[in-house]
Amino acid sequence: MVQEYENKGTLQTSTHQHLNTSLIPHFATRPFPIFTSQLTLHMADLITIHPDNPQERLLQQAVNTLEKGGLVIIPTDSVYAICADIRQPKALERLARIKGASLDKVDLSFLFYDLSHLSDYTRQFDTPTYKRLKRALPGPFTFILESSNTIPKIFKSKKKTIGIRVPDNTIARELARMMDSPMASTSVHDDDEIIEYTTDPSLIQEKYDALVDLVIDGGYGDNQASTVIDLSGGDVEVIREGKGDPSIID
Repeated sequence: MVQEYENKGTLQTSTHQHLNTSLIPHFATRPFPIFTSQLTLHMADLITIHPDNPQERLLQQAVNTLEKGGLVIIPTDSVYAICADIRQPKALERLARIKGASLDKVDLSFLFYDLSHLSDYTRQFDTPTYKRLKRALPGPFTFILESSNTIPKIFKSKKKTIGIRVPDNTIARELARMMDSPMASTSVHDDDEIIEYTTDPSLIQEKYDALVDLVIDGGYGDNQASTVIDLSGGDVEVIREGKGDPSIID
């Protein structure tokens, strides 16, 4: 095995043979190259956070990962979600690639702590719309609203709507509160059409360990996605019926 140091333009091996570095690619002859018998692959960390009384130290670890441009998989009140900091363009691009789309084409939801910051990302809406949101949230709903001018800047597109979520999940909401901004999110999908969504955090880590940076185990997730309701046109249009009961907003 090659030892971990460089010696005057040659790499010294454990058998004291010398290799001509001119035959080695330039990236391998930078100062202090390290050669090992095995490749080190990126793997996502898995941390367990109490679903009802989340440990602040572990929440902060997740926040730090997001704010540094990492992707974090978190529990919600429906299925697990992959999240990114909306202030990190490269993280949003990674999230879009996972969905197989470019940033200007991808549909992502914004996950909020509560409704207090909605006006930063949506156009002003009427009182009936606000009352509908208040009745349903926190809860397993995604509401489509008209977006403010902030959204096209984030996604480098002409997006006119935004999907918003306030899940009834302590871990998800506390992360949004600690970041003081919403998180961009998309659901974790399962290749099995029968299961449809992965519910076991350890299996989620195995599947996404090369794609994300951190997975939060907050217990088994649901296999039913959120109910999607479009309120952008003023009327109530159910796009997808999921875990949330649409009748509560009528």
